[in-house]
Amino acid sequence: MDIGSNRQQVIQVVFIVAAALLLTRAFFLQVINGEFKTADKITGAVARFPIYPARGLIYDRNGKLLVVNNPMYDLMVTVDAMDKNINVGRFCKLVGMTREEYNKALDKDFKSGRFSRSVPYVFKSKISAEAFARFQEALPEFPGFEIVLRNARQYPAPVAAHLLGYIREVDQTEVETQSDIYAPGDYIGASGLEKTYENELRGKKGIAFVLRDKLGRYAGSYRNGKDDIPVVPGLDLRTTVDLELQQYAEHLLSNKRAGLVAIEPKTGEILAMVTTPNYDPNQLTITNNARGDVYKKLAADPNIPLFNRAVMAQYPPGSIHKTILALIGQQIGVWNVDRGVSCAGGYFAPGVRLGCHRHAYCSDVRSGIQHSCNAYFVTLFRTIVDMNGYRHPNKGLDTINHYLDKFGYGRKLGVDYPGEQAGRFPTSAFFDRWYARDGQWKSIWIRSLGIGQGELLCTNIQLANLAATIANRGYYYTPHFLKAFGDSSLTTRSTFRIKHEVGIERRHFEPVVDGMERVTIAGTARRAFIPDIAICGKTGTAENSSGEDHSIFFCFAPKDNPRIAIAVYAENAGFGGSVAAPVASLMIEKYLKGEIRTPARREMEKQVLKKDYIIREVPGKKGKSSRP
Repeated sequence: MDIGSNRQQVIQVVFIVAAALLLTRAFFLQVINGEFKTADKITGAVARFPIYPARGLIYDRNGKLLVVNNPMYDLMVTVDAMDKNINVGRFCKLVGMTREEYNKALDKDFKSGRFSRSVPYVFKSKISAEAFARFQEALPEFPGFEIVLRNARQYPAPVAAHLLGYIREVDQTEVETQSDIYAPGDYIGASGLEKTYENELRGKKGIAFVLRDKLGRYAGSYRNGKDDIPVVPGLDLRTTVDLELQQYAEHLLSNKRAGLVAIEPKTGEILAMVTTPNYDPNQLTITNNARGDVYKKLAADPNIPLFNRAVMAQYPPGSIHKTILALIGQQIGVWNVDRGVSCAGGYFAPGVRLGCHRHAYCSDVRSGIQHSCNAYFVTLFRTIVDMNGYRHPNKGLDTINHYLDKFGYGRKLGVDYPGEQAGRFPTSAFFDRWYARDGQWKSIWIRSLGIGQGELLCTNIQLANLAATIANRGYYYTPHFLKAFGDSSLTTRSTFRIKHEVGIERRHFEPVVDGMERVTIAGTARRAFIPDIAICGKTGTAENSSGEDHSIFFCFAPKDNPRIAIAVYAENAGFGGSVAAPVASLMIEKYLKGEIRTPARREMEKQVLKKDYIIREVPGKKGKSSRP
């Protein structure tokens, strides 16, 4: 047998075996497997169909709903599967769009890679359930078009807009950098808790693989759904917020430019976070067609309602800062708790006068805090700064700053909320540079720091955290909103269970706490007094060169075994006892007792509500504004 004959036989055998294998595979697919028995289905077209998860719901600490899902629909189109002869007029009428909008929705740059003729993309979004009902029956008339269920957000109680945040459509950068998660038309948390916990609330999209016939119509599931990727719903978020307390705080601070934070001291759980002026969170939902106009109006408002004054605004802490100085002075041993300081209407030094209101002699730390004496605390401040001598203030100031850092000043606390600011405190190095031409700087030159003014800035949440730290007599837990996900029994993350010690002995807190109690009994915040609730607080009045001073108050209650700590900062509202203290006091009574119980207290509530510090344009003078 020659070599050529053998080679021909081998080739024939190979072809016979290959043909047999193909016939066997065809028999399996069409007879045994049965997926392609129907002639209409023998197209080989398998499409990926996205299934969107339900976004996790958000609850308050007591199980009351803060955010729910409102069903809506997206109309998807696969261009290659469209019938080019559809009745466009009927289609547009059913869907609720013009021919111009129809043509624009089809006019995509398919060369860019963002869109494909063979892959579904969003043709029209945010279709209401009512509009979908009208269109659903006619959907088979329009091959290539499909409806996908989506979820928009809705807010049963129109409060906590900043706290909860809102969602928006992803941008191109997010699609490009996270293509494994997001596609054009997807939604993402844009602010607030929606942004912080986007990964948990979002869930994971599922994929259904479906067969298409030669006209691109649905022809059944592929492999009976064996290859489908199941959808994973988003996790529900149970927050630490008390809805009723949040509502009441927003009510009290209406018509004011203010920030408020309330914390449970023993856990660091945030009970309420308010910034005013506020807005109805339903105004910025995806389904609101006027959403863009609403946002522009809010952004142009001179009261800056989109700005979160609770965690982003940075103010001088004013006289609240005196409590920390009292603690530091005792801890480092340069100030005796029973030391008295005279005040003849202010602090006086050669060529210097720092005014103070008239009050009784301050015989100790307790009475110094009670009367918020400037002379007392500038003296204390200078004593600490000059602990190593008048000519060596650096170490003294550095010692103060060491403790300020421990208390959370000058840095972000790490709250689970976007946009938190750090505040600041000036260092000795800063003053070395500032006074470089003058040689060595002196404690008298920076005396304003002794009353919480000067270069010192704090956020409202830092002040609330300070109140919680004093309430706990020396430690705090990072303020947070997360209580649990879904049905988890875990009440928070480990990072929120770390006890932060501030390095001051417990015994030094007692005279400061006593002084704070005196503030509400017979001091600068008598309007905050409640006979059967021991409130420990401190007023502050931060100077403001551009207008009325800011009203500040922080406190906790009860004195023993505290359950709530609050900081209130009302812009241009004047003395701390005028607005901030009554608001905090009313909040405490509402939280601990469930209601405002006496006629006198209800009258104070009415007076607080009458206070109005909103900026309004002067008629006929565009760009000018005034406060009533």
